[in-house]
Amino acid sequence: MPEIPSYVIVGASGGIGSALCHQLAARGPCRLMLAARNEARLAQLAAELQVEHRVPPAVSCHAMDALNSEEVAAVFAAATAEFGPLSGAVNLCGSILLKPAHSTSDREFADTLAANLVTAFNVLRAAARSMTGGGSVVLVSSAAARIGLANHEAIAAAKAGVTGLVLSAAATYASRNLRVNAVAPGLVRTPLAEKITSNEASLKASTAMHPLGRIGEPNDVAGAIAWLLDPATTWVTGQIIGVDGGLASIRGK
Repeated sequence: MPEIPSYVIVGASGGIGSALCHQLAARGPCRLMLAARNEARLAQLAAELQVEHRVPPAVSCHAMDALNSEEVAAVFAAATAEFGPLSGAVNLCGSILLKPAHSTSDREFADTLAANLVTAFNVLRAAARSMTGGGSVVLVSSAAARIGLANHEAIAAAKAGVTGLVLSAAATYASRNLRVNAVAPGLVRTPLAEKITSNEASLKASTAMHPLGRIGEPNDVAGAIAWLLDPATTWVTGQIIGVDGGLASIRGK
């Protein structure tokens, strides 16, 4: 593995992605390839990382659509050409659709699968082709794939697909020392979840579902991802780490 870690962060400009980049930069020298669709937000994040950390990371930005496998491959090729061997890759692309199956259109279901599962597959495939010397790939599942939640059929199906992808890929690439894991958050206060968190009644109901008595913050999930990327976790693969306030595993009093 390279002495200075190099990471590809797909979906870097989102709430969890931004928090993750700051956490990685705060740990020490690193190289970051930031990828997302919004070039302006990537540039803003890159500028923040350069200004706010005592040891500024080496940062490059690449506007791309994670649904396009060729564009994803190009990001990994650019990162490898610029940084050398990669230490890790993360896919943070996703969506939220809260509807029962009977109210979900074909387009909504296809879009949910694409945003959550297809992007994960594209990033995993590009990482597996590029990271021939091993490393860590982290994807994002959901508490909804681990426990039955009403009106989550489409997103639960997509995130359950991510879980299956992680388990199979971890087995496939273990001999290459390429670790594949995922985090499975509950509700997190991000721009993606704003429709829920900005509604007082919805937020109150969602908070009550989490035994720890609050919804998640971006740094909660980013910390778990950073841990999975860390070389200290080189004996961890094929795991789905719940970062959900206990939502999927315990009942509150």
